[in-house]
Amino acid sequence: MSFCSFFGGEVFQNHFEPGIYVCAKCGYELFSSRSKYAHSSPWPAFTETIHADSVAKRPEHNRPEALKVSCGKCGNGLGHEFLNDGPKPGQSRF
Repeated sequence: MSFCSFFGGEVFQNHFEPGIYVCAKCGYELFSSRSKYAHSSPWPAFTETIHADSVAKRPEHNRPEALKVSCGKCGNGLGHEFLNDGPKPGQSRF
């Protein structure tokens, strides 16, 4: 998931088979398909992580609505958590 393209080619965007999404670099468990939902972005969208330490977050400069997200085990870049952009009010989107 860490090497997907904004302009297409992301194979997991519309993939809704049951399972676990793991870090492409170290294999650490990140997200469950149970927290995945359809979203207009070109990447898969999730509402929560599997473990409390699945991801590490840090503020994104000049983007108060987003946090930079990386694998909680190896630090591999995963993208962002968009605050208050989930399917329900108050939920975030990974």
